[in-house]
Amino acid sequence: MIQAQTHLNVADNSGARKLMCIRILGASNRQYAYIGDIIVAVIKEAVPHMPLAKSEVIRAVVVRTCKELKRDNGMIIQYDDNAAVVIDQKGNPKGTRVFGAIAWELRDLNFTKIVSLAPEVL
Repeated sequence: MIQAQTHLNVADNSGARKLMCIRILGASNRQYAYIGDIIVAVIKEAVPHMPLAKSEVIRAVVVRTCKELKRDNGMIIQYDDNAAVVIDQKGNPKGTRVFGAIAWELRDLNFTKIVSLAPEVL
């Protein structure tokens, strides 16, 4: 579960390293974001000489959470960290590579570009 003030790792090579969630998009009073939800975040740590800089406000899609994900077939998936991929206004990733495992549910939510860049889809 991701909520406001939650710190997340960045799972791509866009230039950001750490994010802090400041808003969850969707409904006006949504409190938690799960895998596949779009959040508004601020960059807390960034790589120097990259297009994204510290304290920049961006959109990101949550790809991993420490809170377990329960599937219809009974399988439970849990990750070690909270991570997100930086996206643009159209939903395309800003980076060209995605690091770490990605949940299969992102394909159903029309993030097929992120799924195709990922090295492992669970």
